[in-house]
Amino acid sequence: MRSRLLAVVTALSAAALAAMFTLTIGSPAHAAAGFTVANGRLYDANGTEFVMRGISHAHTWYASQTRAFADIKATGANTVRVVLSGGRWQPANGASDVANVISLCRANRLICVLENHDTTGYGEQSGSVPLSTAVDYWISLRNVLAGQERYVIINIGNEPVGNNAVSPTWTQATTTAIQRMRDAGFDHTLMVDAPNWGQDWRFEMRDNAASVFAADPDRNTVFSIHMYGVFDTAAEITDYLGRFRTANLPIVVGEFGHNHSDGNPDEDTIMSYTQANRIGYIGWSWSGNGGGVEYLDMVTNFDPNQRTSWGTRIIDGANGIRSTSREATVFGSGPTGSPTTGPTQSPTAQPTTPPPARGCTAAYRVIGQWPGGFQAEVTVTAGSAAIGSWSVGWTWANGQRINQSWNTTLTTSGSAVTARNVTYNGALGAGASATFGFLASWTGSNTAPTPSCTAS
Repeated sequence: MRSRLLAVVTALSAAALAAMFTLTIGSPAHAAAGFTVANGRLYDANGTEFVMRGISHAHTWYASQTRAFADIKATGANTVRVVLSGGRWQPANGASDVANVISLCRANRLICVLENHDTTGYGEQSGSVPLSTAVDYWISLRNVLAGQERYVIINIGNEPVGNNAVSPTWTQATTTAIQRMRDAGFDHTLMVDAPNWGQDWRFEMRDNAASVFAADPDRNTVFSIHMYGVFDTAAEITDYLGRFRTANLPIVVGEFGHNHSDGNPDEDTIMSYTQANRIGYIGWSWSGNGGGVEYLDMVTNFDPNQRTSWGTRIIDGANGIRSTSREATVFGSGPTGSPTTGPTQSPTAQPTTPPPARGCTAAYRVIGQWPGGFQAEVTVTAGSAAIGSWSVGWTWANGQRINQSWNTTLTTSGSAVTARNVTYNGALGAGASATFGFLASWTGSNTAPTPSCTAS
């Protein structure tokens, strides 16, 4: 995380929104012992898809705050991103300390994303080091990290390029770093941060991610975008993340906040879009921020009983950690929040009174709107009886056009829209809800429709 961004970024131009790679990525080329990437998704060692819902912890500056691991787990998080230093900050986090960090992660059933913070702002900030030095650090920890592939993801270097031009470029340096890690025997999933203080406003990571991924002999690299002031509109967020999804390239929001010195990030869209599209996110950060960004603390003074507004938002707000996180299955149980057995068998005797009629309601709301486009979601709620499927319909009043949708099978005929459930969200218990969303265009007016819902 950076406290000040030295460039002002305006809305995306039409040219920046055009010209994106298309790549189909199949199974990983190397069967790793731990996490793997396939078809743009991250899978744990049991082959179960894993979506990060995590919190960053500034361990290198607060090494004594080991209770933070348990407190972060108590939020429902399935991941902790741990800040480490190879020497830019003293004392460096050596082998014994990193081994203890991994032990704390595993004891608290958290996937451990270990990141080297020494690279932050390279080429612009004094004291920062290139990715090659970060790789040297990881190689020095090879004996500690070997055998931990099921529990550890290595974030090679935090925000490894500032806003100045550097040589080698981000693309060249990142490709070389990945290949050096593989040559040194690392089979872990690797995470690589974007340039421009992690926010990629020049789109170097976005436009070169396909070639960087292909250069990994294991095909086991995840890309990390940090979303602060550059990502202050829904259009910027959905366009950036959507391009990675379209290209089947693995992307996570490796840092984000609710506010920042360089602008006001749209955390609502970040959280809703990542949830709808099964994209991981990691919020910055648990506690200990300074330099004018103390508002990014989730708790004050590492005390979980002193929750901040940001902590409340990301942990218990809409699409927050507690309601969306599922624990990695490598810890010996199924995803938290899901039943471990199927529903109990229905009684064989017929009921003496007829069951209540199946029904549902649909509520429409706009998540974000910008000139010419908007994002909306519809929440379907079952009535007093369980339902097996649902269909929602409405008619546009102003010629709106849907461009992309998720969590639904959606068809249009002129101004009429029909949205039906998909396989995993049709069956709802009495009073239970499912949500689907979409991106659409509009001109002139954007009158909200009144949807109807039918169930069976």
